[in-house]
Amino acid sequence: MAATYQPVAEGDERPSGSSDSSQETTTSTRYTPEADTDDDEEDGLDHLEADEGYELKHLGSGGSNARHERHEHHKAQHAVASAAEDDASDDDENEGEGRALSGHKTHRRASVQSFELYTPDEERRVRRKLDTRLVFFVALLYLMSFLDRSNIGNARLAGLKDDLHLSDNQYEWLLTAFYINYILFEWMTLCYKIFPPHIYISCCVFAWGVLASLQSLVSSWPLLLVLRALLGIGEAAFVGIPFYLSFFFRKDELAFRIGLFISAAPLATSFASSLAWAIVSLGDRIAIASWRLLFLLEGFPACLVAVWAWWWLPDSPSTARWLTARERKVATLRMRKEGDGDTMSGKASAQSTVPRHKQKFRWNEVVKTLQDPKAYLTAAMFFCCNVAFSSMPVFLPTIINQMGYSRLASQGLSAPPFLFSFVVVLVTAFISDRIKSRSIPMIFHALVAMAGYVFLAVAGALHVGHILRYLAVFPICAGFFSAVAIVITWTVNNQQSDEGKGTGMAMLNIIGQMGPLLGTRLYPDSEGPYYVKGMSVCAVSMALVAALALALRYVLKAENRRLERRWMEAEAEGEALVGRRNASEPSMYLT
Repeated sequence: MAATYQPVAEGDERPSGSSDSSQETTTSTRYTPEADTDDDEEDGLDHLEADEGYELKHLGSGGSNARHERHEHHKAQHAVASAAEDDASDDDENEGEGRALSGHKTHRRASVQSFELYTPDEERRVRRKLDTRLVFFVALLYLMSFLDRSNIGNARLAGLKDDLHLSDNQYEWLLTAFYINYILFEWMTLCYKIFPPHIYISCCVFAWGVLASLQSLVSSWPLLLVLRALLGIGEAAFVGIPFYLSFFFRKDELAFRIGLFISAAPLATSFASSLAWAIVSLGDRIAIASWRLLFLLEGFPACLVAVWAWWWLPDSPSTARWLTARERKVATLRMRKEGDGDTMSGKASAQSTVPRHKQKFRWNEVVKTLQDPKAYLTAAMFFCCNVAFSSMPVFLPTIINQMGYSRLASQGLSAPPFLFSFVVVLVTAFISDRIKSRSIPMIFHALVAMAGYVFLAVAGALHVGHILRYLAVFPICAGFFSAVAIVITWTVNNQQSDEGKGTGMAMLNIIGQMGPLLGTRLYPDSEGPYYVKGMSVCAVSMALVAALALALRYVLKAENRRLERRWMEAEAEGEALVGRRNASEPSMYLT
């Protein structure tokens, strides 16, 4: 049974080891011994708070709240009086050590102080608020981002290609121009460390909202090409959101939250298909071209939401306006043990309470990440995922149309596979956090998606009907969307410092977003209705994802074994290894 903290009776000395954070409690409120108000003791408590994640809580003489808390404290003391008597001999043995900690014998006064851990209920409440007010909001932003990025596929079916007299090559360049700038400006992920995130994110959202809306006014291919290229810059600045979420969530909580964020992509795609169906139906009855109406109605709302983002988004757990003062403290304390990159080097985080954009930027952490093979393995996985991730959402209406469905039906039938993917991504991310593994769900979904692509590639030779071909799209979409969510989380998990996480995300996207340069050219009209080449290339890409995930699993296992040996050697030598593993997390890296 886990040891519990007990209130210290009046006049008793502090027992040794009472500040050990590894002890678990079975009560909702956990008291530690009272402290004196002398300066040296307050310094000691401040030090304890920084190291162990306790919150200091005043119990002064004035005010009804203070009287109530003292009353509750004395009630707790009375309830455990017999236990305190049983431990009297232990207290006597540790009396000297207690004096060494405080520097002198503790005096009891009418005005006292105490400190307590935040309770599990408090942490759950804070985490729930972060989910509902932060994660859902950035997921909404990503939904709008993905909507504005991929609606060009719906616009193509809605008459864009015919009205602007675009060739297949010109249309492909509209897709390619977006991804060229999307790749070149991925380094802007580091801006989350340099600028206040609420300002940076809201400016990005406003920029892409304006650019996406202006697409509805173009009258020529060159102007649309320029707007698509600029849209790539605006959205590239936004892809660091998983890095931003790591400011608020622990390593083993992150996959589900990034899953919530990434699941906005299939939700956006399904929403885009349904919205496109409605807009195309409306466009046939009014004088405005359907594709122009599509760009305007899907782009302009981002401009309005950008104003909301400026006011709503916090820069850190301590600045969330929708948390109470107590909840902000708990949100900050629960992230103390995540460290800022110094945990492995044994340095205390002197900057832990300083906003990230005001901390010194450590370029050595950037260089260290650039030399890390783990970052290149995840980037290669992301490249392969993006071959499918960038092509299927854009071309699915066309692929379904080539199966024999009408233009209007193709828009509507594009939604169900992405709604299915939305659910699967959330389930996969939840399971990944629960089993503390990234490689197992990654390999599973990559192989499932590969099997779906293989089936579609051979469907023509086997004369498979259009219903089975359509059903094969479901595991494909669920597979690559889930793989994308896991690989992004894995990248953030594999770096310790903020600079490392930002650099890792930048590398992930710079290398990974080259995948769309290939993916957006896999489904030309001339290769319909079966698109054997495109399906085959995507099948090979997903097979490579599975192979790379397996390789990274072995790399991380080897690294964990090395760390285990390091800890064992240090313990055998009787050394206190600062930054040793947490009891709830036996290995640094999630495999």
